Amino acid sequence: MASSCLTMIVALWFLVLFMGSYSTRAQLSPDIYSKSCPQVFGTVRAVVESAVDKERRMGASLLRLFFHDCFVNGCDGSILLDDTSSFKGEKTAGPNLNSARGFNVID
Repeated sequence: MASSCLTMIVALWFLVLFMGSYSTRAQLSPDIYSKSCPQVFGTVRAVVESAVDKERRMGASLLRLFFHDCFVNGCDGSILLDDTSSFKGEKTAGPNLNSARGFNVID
């Protein structure tokens, strides 16, 4: 009995240790690209500002893209996926077809 209790405690300890390290690695960070692409924020800002200057509604359209991407299964970029021969992407899914816009800015 004591042996199985000890085994259970050790197993739970490893589970907690593993889950803790996994969730720490999975967290987003605002400085994730600081070393690999230090100009990312400036580049994105310039592209978005240019798109909004050309068409004022684009800012709202981009915000709507993020909302629809994050609403169902979290912010995973799935709304940006194109169709393939074996997969129907969210860009052309019924609710988004001719509704979601701003993909050209993101691309």
